[in-house]
Amino acid sequence: MSVKSICVFCGSRAGDTPAFTTVAETMGQGIAARGWRLVYGAGDVGLMGSVARSAQAAGGDTFGVIPQHLVDWEVGKTDLTTYIVTETMHERKKVMVMNADAFVVLPGGAGSLDELFEVLTWRQLDLHEKPIYVVNTDGYWDPLMQLMKNITGRGFADDSLLEFVTWVEDADAALEGLAQVLA
Repeated sequence: MSVKSICVFCGSRAGDTPAFTTVAETMGQGIAARGWRLVYGAGDVGLMGSVARSAQAAGGDTFGVIPQHLVDWEVGKTDLTTYIVTETMHERKKVMVMNADAFVVLPGGAGSLDELFEVLTWRQLDLHEKPIYVVNTDGYWDPLMQLMKNITGRGFADDSLLEFVTWVEDADAALEGLAQVLA
């Protein structure tokens, strides 16, 4: 049986509450504790850094993918198990998606939304069938949930779009759900 890889999309900033860092740390620890590999954007800042450092501290395997322009900004975490530098952001997403068995979205900004909508669109187009979990820490993603309901309610997507995302309140719920669907 091969090791499962969980791609975590999250912010390169810590956000405005310690709960966001806590959920990132719990996710990193939980991925490592289950013997899974963390796939993420190779950042050493914000929630990205927190999830990676937590996975590493728990003995986990880490797979980071970063575009060259971010390496030039010196924000990459180079002490990962696997560290890949791509030419573009598009290539970064492709490498992360191709190396993941499931996706988890923690609080984040425009980049996290871009990554979520890329994997959601690919799922909608039957390009993959991988689970997508959104961790709604402190209701952070409530407006996104409403937006997605508006998109389907106003006829711009089938209701199946909503079924492609599993919404959970915390990292433990995401980890438990992933353990069931990836078994």
